[in-house]
Formats: sequence, C-alpha cells, structure tokens
Amino acid sequence: MKREWKSLALILIVFAAFFWLPVESAKFRGAIVEALALAKWYAREHVILCLVPAFFIAGAISCFVSQASVLKYLGPKAKKVLAYGVASVSGSILAVCSCTVLPLFAGIYKRGAGLGPATAFLYSGPAINVLAIVLTAKVLGVEIGVARAVGAIAFSIVIGLLMHLVFRREELAKAKAMADLPEPEVTRPLWKNAVFFAGMVALLVFANWGRPAAAGGAWHAIYSAKWWITGAIAVGFGTIMVSWFAVRARDVVLAALAVAVVAFVWRGSPLAPFAVGVAAFSVVLSRSGDEGREWLSSTWIFGKQIVPLLLIGVLIAGALLGRPEQEGLIPSRWIAGLVGGNSLKANLFASVAGAFMYFATLTMLVIRSVIGTRKTLVFVVLICIMATITGKIFGTFWG
Repeated sequence: MKREWKSLALILIVFAAFFWLPVESAKFRGAIVEALALAKWYAREHVILCLVPAFFIAGAISCFVSQASVLKYLGPKAKKVLAYGVASVSGSILAVCSCTVLPLFAGIYKRGAGLGPATAFLYSGPAINVLAIVLTAKVLGVEIGVARAVGAIAFSIVIGLLMHLVFRREELAKAKAMADLPEPEVTRPLWKNAVFFAGMVALLVFANWGRPAAAGGAWHAIYSAKWWITGAIAVGFGTIMVSWFAVRARDVVLAALAVAVVAFVWRGSPLAPFAVGVAAFSVVLSRSGDEGREWLSSTWIFGKQIVPLLLIGVLIAGALLGRPEQEGLIPSRWIAGLVGGNSLKANLFASVAGAFMYFATLTMLVIRSVIGTRKTLVFVVLICIMATITGKIFGTFWG
C-alpha cells in the first residue's frame, strides 16, 4: 500500500507540474531554448572529442590498471603524502575538463582508491590543468592564474583529508577489506602500461588543443599542426595495440583507412573523422581477444552510467543560468548584484552559485552514482566553505 501512495504522489506532482506549466511566459520559453541550446553546444564541443575518449581511458583504468597499483598510490592504506600528492597534481598532466574528469574519477574509485585521494583528484583534475591555468592568467591576470593553481592544489588536499575524516569509519572498513584481496596477476610491465595510457591522454589533449589568442608562437604552431600531431599519435597508439594487446593488424589498418577517407571528404570538421575513428576502434576491440572486449564493455558501462546524468545537468544549467550573453530563469543581474564587494556574504553566495556553475559539481547526480548521496553532499558543502574562506582571504590581501 505504501508503494501505491508513492506512485499516486508522483502522478499528482507530474500532473500539477504540467497543469501550471507557464508556457505563456516568454522567460520560461527562453529558458527552454537556452537549455536546448546549451545541450547542443555541449554535444558538439565536448562529447565526441572530450567525453568519449575519457570513457575509453576510464574503461582502460578499470581493466588494465591493477588494483594493487591503485591501492599502493591512492588506496586507504597508502602514505598520505604520496596519495594526496599524486591525486592533487595529476590534473596538470591529464589536462582534462570538469566533465571529462568524472569517468576517470569513477574509474580510480572503483579500483580501490581511498575516498580522500579520489575526491582530491576529482576537485583538482579540471582546476589545475596547464591549459586552464594559462588561459586564466591571460584573461584574468597572472595573480589570479597563480592563485588558481596554488589554491586548487591546497583545496583538493584539504577537501580530501576532510572527506576522509568525515567518513573515516567507512574508509577503515574499506582498507580492511582491501587488505584481504589476493595480489593480481601482472600481464604487462609498468612501463608498457605507462606508454599505453600516455598515448591515450596525448590523443585527448591534442585533439582538444584550443586556438590561442596570439597568432604566433609555440602554442599557435601546435594548434596549427594539432591534427597532424593527433594523427601521428593515433598511428603510434595503433602500433601499441597490435604489438601489446593482440589486436589484429588488418583491423587497425582498415579502421585507419576509414578515418582517412572520412577526413578527406569532410575536411571542414574534425568531428566526423573522429567519430568514425571511435566507432571503428570500438569494432576493433569487439573483434579482439578477451582484454579488448572487456575494455569495450567497461567503457560502455561508464558511458551508460554517466551520459544521461550529464545531459540532465546540462539542461538544468542552461535553463537556470543560460549561456554567455543569454539569460536563463535566474537573471544575471541578480548574481552580479549579490557578488559585489568582498563581504563574507558576497563570497558565500559566489561560492554557492559557483558550485552550481562548476560542471563537476553541477553534475552531482553523476558523483552521487559513484560515491552515494551523503558523500556527495558533504563534498559540495566543503567546496562552498573552502571557496568562501579563500575568496575572502584573496580579496582582502590582493583584491
């Protein structure tokens, strides 16, 4: 009977929502358009080039990074200096965005990483990648760029330690359970796995190398040659797959030819050849041995779990906040009026609003599916508190 009452309540809520739906309001219709427009932008700019490669990396972590290695460097019993040091600075190497870090976070956490180091990685990953810090320094000034880098590392360590302390009983139980696991069999030496993952990260980084503001210099030279560099890395990665993962050379060559043909036909957009490359690579893995099929299966599990929740997050963000130069349901002037000055109230509001704008936090649903509701809420609250304190300090001494 209790279940029937819940069903009735849900039906009534949905009915009431549609009954009073303010479709006659221009602001409401504008918010719907903004939600769809942001979802369209996200699908074009992030999914194929950013998110899909991240899923493959996360799937590879799940399959090829031994649990013993994760436990050694990031596990509950790892030395705190080592664990938090690795977790807090790894983002500068990975150069991922806040949505791309989610599947990577899920991958290391499911392999046994401690809650503290895993959340430190989740926070620091998108905050301290080199490209983001350089862009921040150019747009907002060197002081803020340096503050972002230093603050992100310090933030992540403090938040990770606090998460560990709050949930220390669960972490101790997890550490005890992990101690009884047998040592996994190592199929490849560490240096081969390091080269393998470096190749995937390099593909992700160079495929998303953005156009620099200056028309000359090393950054622009790399941007001009980004697809040649990406192609060369892909060739090397294909060689690795054939040599170390028992993938058929014929399948890799056919996949490469398919990408080359599509790239020649659709010269104006990299999305089509990249999408064909992803599809062809998936087919190659499905036709390879057990390792390849397991990798593909793990990648699909991460994608199936995260993509729908990310889409919901994008739609909510677009409806509430709109896009740059466009308004959502919450007027931008309200936010501008509330964050003026350096009062504690202004910093607190900025931290809360920023938590909903910061994509990894906005997609609370994704994080919740990995670590649960309580841990997600504590994580968000800690971010808001830390941001308020550091914003106040920075505004007082450098504002």
